[in-house]
Amino acid sequence: MVGILVHGNNHYILGGPSPDEAEALAMARNWSIIQIGEMKSEKFEKWEIRNKEFRENLEWAVIVPGDRPTSPGVMELLAELAARGVVIRRILV
Repeated sequence: MVGILVHGNNHYILGGPSPDEAEALAMARNWSIIQIGEMKSEKFEKWEIRNKEFRENLEWAVIVPGDRPTSPGVMELLAELAARGVVIRRILV
């Protein structure tokens, strides 16, 4: 499975299952800070950040609130996903 995790104006295309609320919050917090050279945390081993993926392959979407608004491009992508029937989950904190 492939999906998108949106955190404010950042987004991550991930290979793996749709994360639950706790997992989505933990990933957004962890990946919002650049950690050069740090090993991948074992608690996120179910997911792989994808550098290239076809938007048609996205099967899930999770939005975690951030400090900045979601970019227009990601909003457009989320609208396309919703039109295809992909459920977009919003995490409230």
